[in-house]
Order: sequence, then structure tokens, then C-alpha cells
Amino acid sequence: MLLLFETPAGFALFKVLDEGKLSKVEDLGKEFSSPDSARKVVKLKAFSKFENTSEALESVTKIIESSTSKGLRKFLRANCDGETLAVADSKLGNAIKDKLKIECVHNNAVMELMRGVRSQLTELISGLATQDLAPMSLGLSHSLSRYKLKFSPDKVDTMIIQAIGLLDDLDKELNTYAMRVREWYGWHFPELAKIVQDNILYARSVKLMGSRDNAAKLDFSEILPEEVEAELKEAAVISMGSDVSDVDLMNIKELCDQVLSLAEYRAQLYDYLKNRMNTIAPNLTALVGELVGARLIAHGGSLLNLAKQPGSTVQILGAEKALFRALKTKHATPKYGLLYHASLVGQAPPKMKGKMSRSLAAKAALTIRYDALGDGQDDSMGLENRLKLEARLRNLEGKELGRSAGSAKGKPKIEAYDKDRKKGAGGLITPAKTYNPSADAILGQTPNSTARKVEEEEPAKEAPVTGQEKKEKKKKKRSEEETAVPSDRNGTAEQDGEGEAKKEKKKKKKHQAESDGVQNDAENADEGGKKKKKRKHAEAVEDDEYETPSKKKEKKKKKKTEG
Repeated sequence: MLLLFETPAGFALFKVLDEGKLSKVEDLGKEFSSPDSARKVVKLKAFSKFENTSEALESVTKIIESSTSKGLRKFLRANCDGETLAVADSKLGNAIKDKLKIECVHNNAVMELMRGVRSQLTELISGLATQDLAPMSLGLSHSLSRYKLKFSPDKVDTMIIQAIGLLDDLDKELNTYAMRVREWYGWHFPELAKIVQDNILYARSVKLMGSRDNAAKLDFSEILPEEVEAELKEAAVISMGSDVSDVDLMNIKELCDQVLSLAEYRAQLYDYLKNRMNTIAPNLTALVGELVGARLIAHGGSLLNLAKQPGSTVQILGAEKALFRALKTKHATPKYGLLYHASLVGQAPPKMKGKMSRSLAAKAALTIRYDALGDGQDDSMGLENRLKLEARLRNLEGKELGRSAGSAKGKPKIEAYDKDRKKGAGGLITPAKTYNPSADAILGQTPNSTARKVEEEEPAKEAPVTGQEKKEKKKKKRSEEETAVPSDRNGTAEQDGEGEAKKEKKKKKKHQAESDGVQNDAENADEGGKKKKKRKHAEAVEDDEYETPSKKKEKKKKKKTEG
């Protein structure tokens, strides 16, 4: 068995002298306690020295990536005929086996053997001193760090930061120039500003037309639709603008050229930014878009710095001023920052934008970390998270629609009609009322009413009936009939019978009390009548006493004439 060992100076192959000692992994470290005991276990067979630093850097980089360099393949072909090779990396062993057809071994015993060889490396390799090995390892580590730093995503994303900054500056300049063109040419043709709304089309129209007098002769079909072209030509004939000189028109056209060139450069820069974002952060681009993703990276400083931020920080990136103002004044903190411009947040209803931005920030934090630290270069994770967020958005919109429809849950609740259920309380009322044919008979001739009449007439015969008692009896009959009809309509016969017996007892008590009260009232009325007669008689006597003799004579004359 041969052992492949990598050093800063080159590759070394050791021959394992006693393979039986590899079975005892615990005791293998003791064999390398001294240089003499180590030479009994392994012996240097061959050594391949690196010619320069670039070759060493290339070889070490390939080994880190679990692949073989040209020099290593030549070295192994020359020295590993029919031997089993022990390696420190299983992936490197698979690569050697696939390309060189050499059997490779990787286990705990091999790792312990590597540890022992490293401890006695300067003794096992002649000519390699410790003072030479330390500068070699330091120089190689520095070269490797610079090489990895040169191609790290942390440095490549500076292009994205510069591009998005330039894109924002171009938008501002382009808007300023376009408004200057509108204001300048508006003195000559003010109606054109309302007819053509787009800034780029406005600049092209002005550059092609020049003076408004040329509008009727020119063809604007390549720039404007037919309806807008016809409206422009009509407005040019009746325009209220003032005339301008040829020098003014020349300067206006040059400004239009600047606007069009800036617009063309902006389109090229946007394509460049889109390609860079799809290369460096494909998952973030698939989730929030190129512009929002680039602004997040620029605001965070780099993709790696942004990957260190939690989802709650990603959510409010760009709204720091509002956040600290809210904390200072003890008001509600902002719910979104740069993520507000993402399409998923824009599609959400106003009340759900906060929830959607929180969910989007959590998924964006995951995709940023995957793009910055993961090995994959596809956008599958971003597309998967976007589908999940779109499903959540539909769910939130469904709940909102359900609440607006009057249901407590997400979907509108449709219940079957139940005629026995109350509207408000939800409890059952009495069963459905059925038609009662016995209610069609005359109330006085119903069997229940006749039975009640016989019972009521027996106690009534005992006492003499007055006019007031008759009226009270009629009222009682009406009330009994009214209570009897609903009980007949309801299907509960036993309960009605018990209720009627109780009601009859109460009514009898009331009847007796009322009859006693009526008799007392009659007696009091008789006594009161007698008292009134006595009072009238006494008053008449007093009047007779106080009458004068002349009045008495007149009364007597009246009586005689009447007689």
C-alpha cells in the first residue's frame, strides 16, 4: 500500500512497510512517537517537487476542488503500478480511480497514518528542514487566499453596485433632459405635450418634425400610432404656439439627440445588470426581480454582508430613517423598505402588504444566503419560493374576500336553509306548524270549549249573575280560546293538557277573587247611593228653610196652573 501526502514543496509517496499495524488504529499514534519508530512503519518511495509558486497554487487549488492536476497524474502513473493508494479525501480518491484506474482507500486508519506522517514529516523526507517548510506553507497560503479573493462573489458584486447606482443617475438625468425638451419646444408647439405622453417618443417626434409647419408633410407611422399621428397633424395646423428661429430648433434637436442616446445607453446598462444578477444571485433575481435585488445588494454593501442579515433587517432595508423616527416618537415601525417595489408586494391588497413583505423578506434572506454561500448556480430555489409566496398571496386574498362577504372564515359560508332555526341566536324553535282542521270550527262549538263551559257554568249557577260578571266571563272565554288555539296547532298534547289544568286553577282563583271584589263594590255602591240621597234631601230641606215667602208663593201658583 502507498500513501499520497501533499506538502507545500510537492507531492510525496510513502510505502507502508507493515500493513498489519493499520488494524490497530488506537495504537497507531504510538508508532510515530519517535523518528526511528516512524521509519519502521512508512518509508519514502518518491517525491515530486513543485517547480514554482504558480504550479504549487494550481495543484493545491485542484486538490481543494477534489480533482487532479497534470503533474499529479504523471507522478501517480509513474509510481503506482498495481498498488493500492491511501488518500486523505474520498472525493479525490474517486477522481483518481475514474481517470487513472488506481484503487484508492480512505478510512480511519489512513487518517491516523496521515497524522503520524505529518508529525515526523521533516525526519521522513530528507532535505526538507523545518525552517524551509514554514516559509513555503506561508507563501502558498497567501497565494491561495489572493486567488480565491480574486474570484469570490464578494468582489464580483461590486459591478452590480456600480451598475445600479449608474442606472438610478441615468433615470434622473434622462427625466431632467426630457422635461427640458418639453418646456423648450412647448413655446413653439404646446399642444404636442398632451398628445404625446412618452418622453422618448416626444423627443423622436420633435427631432423628426422640427418646425410644426412640417407636420402635415411628414410620416410619423414608424414612431406614433395612426390616431395619435392624425391628432398631431390637426393640432399643428391650429396651434397657438409662437414661432422660433432655425438656430433654436437646431439646439432643441441636439438636446433630443442627447435624450435618445441616454435612453439607448440606459437600455444597454439594464441588460448588463440583468445578466450580472442572473449570474451572481439567480435565486434572489427570480424572487424579487433584477432592480430590487441589485438595490438590496448595493444597500447592504455586498452579497456576503447581505447574507449575514436576518429577514427582519432585509424587510426594512431602505427605510432606516422612518424606523429610527418611529422608535424616537414611539410610533409604529415601517413594514417595508426596498421590498415595497417587488411585484409580490405590489400585487397584495393594501391591508396585506405588511404580511406579504414579511413573508417575502424571510424567503429573500434564504435565497441570498444560498446565492452567496451555496454551490448551486441555478434559480430553482428562488422559483420554488416564489410559487409558495404566490399561493400564500392567493390564500390571503381569499380570506379577505371571505371576510368582506360576511363569513368568519376564509371562504364564504353557505348554509342549507333551515326553517326551524332562528336567525340570530342559532337555536331551534318549535317544529313546523301543520294545518289543524279542528280550528276551522266555530270557537264556541269546539269540544274543548264546550267542556270548559260546563265546568265554568256549574260554579256560576251558585251565585246570582250581574252585568259586570257577564262581561268578565266573556273576557275569560276569549282568553281561553286564544290560548287553546295555539296549543291545538302545536303538536305537544300532554304539555298543553298540564298547562291548561294549571291555567284553569289560576283562573278560578282569579274569578273567585274578582266575584268577591264585585260584591263588595256593589255593597259599597248601595251604601254610597243611600248617602247621596240623604245628602240631597238635607240640601233640599236647607233650601226650603232659606227660601223667601215670595218664592213660596210663586211655586204654589205654578203648581195650580199645572194642575
